[in-house]
Amino acid sequence: MSDSDLVATVQRSETLETFIKVFTKTLGFNYINHISSFNILKHQFYQEADILNFHNLHPGYFSYLAIPALTEQKPAVFTLRDMWSFTGHCAYSYGCDRFKIGCGKCPNLSTYPKIYIDSTRYEWKLKDWVYSRSNLAIVTPSRWLTEQAQQSMLNRFPIHFIPHGIDTTVYQPLDREQCRHQLGIPSGKKVLMFGAEMITDPRKGGDLLLKALQSLPDTLKREIMLLTVGKGGETISEAASIPMTNLGFVSDGHLMAVAYSAADLFVFPTRADIFGLMLQESMACGTPMVSFRTGGVPDLVRPGLTGYLATSEDAQDLSNGIIQLLEDTLLREQMSQHCRTIALKEYALELQAKKYIELYQTLV
Repeated sequence: MSDSDLVATVQRSETLETFIKVFTKTLGFNYINHISSFNILKHQFYQEADILNFHNLHPGYFSYLAIPALTEQKPAVFTLRDMWSFTGHCAYSYGCDRFKIGCGKCPNLSTYPKIYIDSTRYEWKLKDWVYSRSNLAIVTPSRWLTEQAQQSMLNRFPIHFIPHGIDTTVYQPLDREQCRHQLGIPSGKKVLMFGAEMITDPRKGGDLLLKALQSLPDTLKREIMLLTVGKGGETISEAASIPMTNLGFVSDGHLMAVAYSAADLFVFPTRADIFGLMLQESMACGTPMVSFRTGGVPDLVRPGLTGYLATSEDAQDLSNGIIQLLEDTLLREQMSQHCRTIALKEYALELQAKKYIELYQTLV
């Protein structure tokens, strides 16, 4: 098939997909309308490939129904980014373990990606049927997600733990005072950094962070400056009565390294994360972290070593961690050294690439 023929086929498929979506979305099935996924079989890049690697198949561009056909003749790796691949609809289950028994009676239909009727039992069965006809090896980036996958329908496949790698030449400790000067942060302040694409997203725990900041002693609050990345930090700054420097959306890794290096602590008040890439970036820059004991966070935030792990959803405990680390300069300095050492030893980009190459070789 020529490129022009393929384009025409895709355009026809997109029109049909829009029509199908009216029915599938109404019935509570996300993404299976993308029948153009089957056209991948006809493309030259697929036909010349020795192995496939799927990543994050649910932002609305791919139908998982195509996985059996795509993996019939070619082995494939499926790198998980969240829990969606083995649940009845959600990307994060927030403690619900019904995915282990087939879902149904979903406690939160509005969890991303939301549905309007409880079809979770049927989507779970559909995914299970798809995987029973597929040839996959599963990769998980955190120990926690590995455990969840092992208790799910994906346990029929080999499951490999390969943490995300990070470019430690970009994310590295920089001179703190120079970084603060570059960002316009006054000298002598204790800088708390936090960020997310949308800080007000409930999953990111902005409300928990606000409660933690509000419970800080007034004497400490007067010494603090907030450094935020993303949208929504202004609300937290105003409500907590703590001045803030907001960098907005940052895509440049070097600028992010400047921000982490300018901070005394990176606070990550998440309710659900399989790993926490910003935690990894903070670690590589030698900045200690305060977060909740949830999901894959404990892989990175190691109590007494790289940061403070608060009890999940406990804003007061999060506040306690902030106080402890801000008031103990020597402990922060020790943690900073541990952060950088662990990043180089366990999360170097070259190590991730090596493990993937070894996996590809065993499958081919």
